[in-house]
Amino acid sequence: MKPLSRFLPLAATFLLLAYALQASAGAASLQQIRQRGTLLVGVNHVAPPYVAGAKYRTQEGFDQTVAADLAQRLGVRLKMVALTAQNRGQALAQGQVDLLLLNLPDAEAAALRASASLLPTAYQAGPKLIMRNDTDIKRLAQLKGRSVCLAQGSAYVGTMAANYAAREKVYPAPADALLALRTGVCDAAVHDDAVLNGMLALPEWKKFSASLPLKAMPVRLTFALRPQDDVLRAYLQRLNREWGSSYWPAQQKKWINDVAFEVYLDQNVPDCH
Repeated sequence: MKPLSRFLPLAATFLLLAYALQASAGAASLQQIRQRGTLLVGVNHVAPPYVAGAKYRTQEGFDQTVAADLAQRLGVRLKMVALTAQNRGQALAQGQVDLLLLNLPDAEAAALRASASLLPTAYQAGPKLIMRNDTDIKRLAQLKGRSVCLAQGSAYVGTMAANYAAREKVYPAPADALLALRTGVCDAAVHDDAVLNGMLALPEWKKFSASLPLKAMPVRLTFALRPQDDVLRAYLQRLNREWGSSYWPAQQKKWINDVAFEVYLDQNVPDCH
């Protein structure tokens, strides 16, 4: 009978081979995505599917728009997966998603960079707080106990309560949060300054242009990939360059017009127009 020790090197080889195959299977390549026919994108929030007859709502961020554009370019279906800050790194590493697309604050980006390759897009924003012009809130300290509207998927959910002791009211979409501000349900609303600044230029929003400077919290829409996904990273780098300076202004303008129109359709307080 042959000693067991003679089989150990062979067993170790098989284990290493199995590990390599498992790691390869977890890697996302353009070929694998196209063969599968589905792009799996991890995001912070997935909006419920649209139901016929329901009010259409533009979502808070641009992750869904960008992911849909990417899937269309690849000629595959899109599946978005809602992940938390606690499980998204593991989901990416284990191949449960092909990539992450997140509106990342600097601190979260630094933490994620330890295990993932980050590719920021050109979309960068910060929190902007808006109120009625006749508000009695003149200092940030006066936000304590006051109601602040935000939309699901916002990077700023939790920050208004933590930083200013405000009462946060989280709505399904930006139009709902902004409508609550216009109808007096909330004292203030917070969204990306990259879109709110443009919305406040519209005549119907002049009455809601009061603002206070919030604590700096820059966020950037960022792709996060596994370090070994070289081909996918190169593709996304080319895509970022291709978008250049025209893609994002067009997306921001569309967001502003769409959300403003959604609020307008639901507005039922005559003196706020």
